[in-house]
Amino acid sequence: MKPKPTSAAERAGPRFIIVTLDNHLAGAVDRARRTLARDIPGLDLAFHAAADWNDPAALKNCLDSIAKADIIVATMLFMDEHAEAVLPAIRARRDSCDAVLGCMSAPEIVKLTRVGRLNMDGTKRGALDFLKRLRGSSKPSDTGGAKQLAMLRRIPRILRFIPGPAQDVRAYFLTLQYWLAGSDENVVNLVRFLINRYASGPHAGLRGALKAPLPVEYPEVGVYHPRAARRFAATADALPRPAVKKAVGTVGLLLMRSYLLANNTAHYDAVIAALEKRGLRVIPAFASGLDARPAVEAFFKRNGVPAIDAFVSLTGFSLVGGPAYNDAAGAADLLRELDVPYIAAHALEFQTVEQWEASDRGLSPVEATMMVAIPELDGATAPIVFGGRLDSAPPRR
Repeated sequence: MKPKPTSAAERAGPRFIIVTLDNHLAGAVDRARRTLARDIPGLDLAFHAAADWNDPAALKNCLDSIAKADIIVATMLFMDEHAEAVLPAIRARRDSCDAVLGCMSAPEIVKLTRVGRLNMDGTKRGALDFLKRLRGSSKPSDTGGAKQLAMLRRIPRILRFIPGPAQDVRAYFLTLQYWLAGSDENVVNLVRFLINRYASGPHAGLRGALKAPLPVEYPEVGVYHPRAARRFAATADALPRPAVKKAVGTVGLLLMRSYLLANNTAHYDAVIAALEKRGLRVIPAFASGLDARPAVEAFFKRNGVPAIDAFVSLTGFSLVGGPAYNDAAGAADLLRELDVPYIAAHALEFQTVEQWEASDRGLSPVEATMMVAIPELDGATAPIVFGGRLDSAPPRR
């Protein structure tokens, strides 16, 4: 039997903070918090989204949380204003907390990573040099995204058998896997995994005491439908039959995989229902990463011939690329092959509805770039940005 805690710190439990741009994962973290309360008493699991930081109170709350955190996970902070807002606070806490993991963010955030013997500030070379050797070539390619995802899954399997600093490198890659496939299960196990491996001080009793299964893997390319027996499927055969006997047309609907995994689908479900109500057959498809071409080839074509009458993207990004890059030429080639009307309809991602309403300029520069200018470069004839609260749907059982 575990002894009763004797200190205030133990009674409080570990403080785990997630700082990210990915506000759509807030629901998954909230559900994870309730699940984890059963096996990590007193856990303080905080979630702070960069889109909220135009509100000084929200930013202060985030900085106060960082100042007390035991484990910090910072992801998708690639915009300068977001990285600079929290950089001093993370740096100040870095050497006194249990672990800091900067993932998929600006270099200054990534360099603050300190997890076990993996130190990315350059002062300790062993694990960092090993990580750089694993990274391989940084040259872009048509299959670069798919290769990187395959490597991300392969590296932890290899490192499992290498002792020493390689285990901390493995922990970093597993963190990426948990987050990139951010379902309720993976968010829960991300927290369990890092506390189980790196908890120290008054919470050292949790180290080695928690079970954290490896990241659950989901289809990299597949289809989704709210009425389907399974939320995700690898073939279009899993989609329910249209409500009408004869559809008036077929719409290829491109969705963001990370929203689906986080069960934040209320806006997708509404679009699917609205299109079907008009007598259309809808093929809601997704691809991992930020390259839509695998989903288009798998579900919007048949034997290489377009099988849809219209194409709608709800991803919020370019058809080929994301915040760090985009391939407008590749997207234009894709649309040219389909030769059907294409609409990019995006929900506000980098600012809140209230910020949009209060601003004299309306869309922020990054929203205007990502959701209007780049889709037009791709070939969208009607890029649309809409507002509204994208509340998560209740968990599917």
